[in-house]
Amino acid sequence: MSAAEFLPERVTLPGLRRAAEGCRGCPLHEDATQTVFGEGKVGARVVLVGEQPGDEEDRTGRPFVGPAGRLLDELLDRAGIDRAETYVTNAVKHFKWTPRGKRRIHAKPSNGEIAACRPWLESELHLVKPEALVVLGASAARSLLGPAFRVTRSRGEIFESPWAPITLATLHPSALLRITEEDERQAARLEVARELALVAAAISRLAARARR
Repeated sequence: MSAAEFLPERVTLPGLRRAAEGCRGCPLHEDATQTVFGEGKVGARVVLVGEQPGDEEDRTGRPFVGPAGRLLDELLDRAGIDRAETYVTNAVKHFKWTPRGKRRIHAKPSNGEIAACRPWLESELHLVKPEALVVLGASAARSLLGPAFRVTRSRGEIFESPWAPITLATLHPSALLRITEEDERQAARLEVARELALVAAAISRLAARARR
């Protein structure tokens, strides 16, 4: 099975969101509180794609509102990108977790789960039609750029992809949160902010060319 079986006939963002609430394309819906669909509007210039919702996202039904989301907001602000003007989503729409005492700990989605959820992500991108796509972490890269793509090897490079003329891969904010050494953590955050600033600059250049 995959999400393809649950796509609505008339594809709009509100319609996709409603249809995704009933998705049974993989087993992850069984343990998740709810589907966490993308957030933003058609025509957003930047789409940011992460791996999957976290605990707070699963409870609220909104993407990137937990600790990683708050850090993403900070990094976007440093880069000069307005979060309100972006579309944010995940490669997988349900929270995959394992229990640890009273806590629910993130578990990495499998290749099969990522592939099963890909029709939702593809539909979002086809509707939004972003100028820039920012891929956050390995799972999002695997979904959109293929299994051979390595974020650690290609991060920070602007390239054209089938999804957007400006595409960039970088670390997921949750990876930055796991860095324990203060100096290393701050350096890593500055580097990701610098990479996001490259996207902002590339969008400005694209807009300038369009005005000529």
